[in-house]
Amino acid sequence: MKVNLEPSHSRAGSLPLVGGNLALDFANTESGRGHDSHQNHLRDATNVLDWLSHAKALASDEERRLRTEVERSPSLAAQLIEQALALRAAIHGVGAAIGHGLAPPAASLAALSAFYAQAVSHGALASDGGPCRWRWSVRESPVEAALGPVALAAVELFTSGDFSRIRECGGHFCGWLFYDVSKNNRRRWCEMEVCGNRAKQKRLAARRRGG
Repeated sequence: MKVNLEPSHSRAGSLPLVGGNLALDFANTESGRGHDSHQNHLRDATNVLDWLSHAKALASDEERRLRTEVERSPSLAAQLIEQALALRAAIHGVGAAIGHGLAPPAASLAALSAFYAQAVSHGALASDGGPCRWRWSVRESPVEAALGPVALAAVELFTSGDFSRIRECGGHFCGWLFYDVSKNNRRRWCEMEVCGNRAKQKRLAARRRGG
């Protein structure tokens, strides 16, 4: 899978988590798809682990073991970033289509289904006295341990979430996804202070030119 690598610094470990869902926030590690403003914050396996830590997708001990395994194995690092980019593309493909009231692309659904099945087949349900959760062995299934929680969040959202609340930001060449939990279900922007303000300034500038 080919992804443009911009010279700017990756912000995987500090991106705003405004999607309202782990999977949507994961999709938001890329913006401006297909445009000159394209930004990809997952450049390598370390970026993936930085984001997972930032999003609190993994327990701290799992994250530490994953970092150790990735540092020891260049082939694992290559596999992790390849699978992460493929999963991200599938989630965005499904989410963006739903956000525009369209049927999700068959290829995106197939890719997400395949990764979900792979993750579940390598995991096991476990409980510490509370609700059960999926767990993976970092040593035996490191890629699934890293990305399994994201895949599960995506499938849960796309199978039981309210489709009318899944949106793609209306910002110019943004493409971020979010789950609208506002009372009136009229949220338009990933962040009002970013894309919302940019749109406001553009409207103001257009009015001034018109005047």
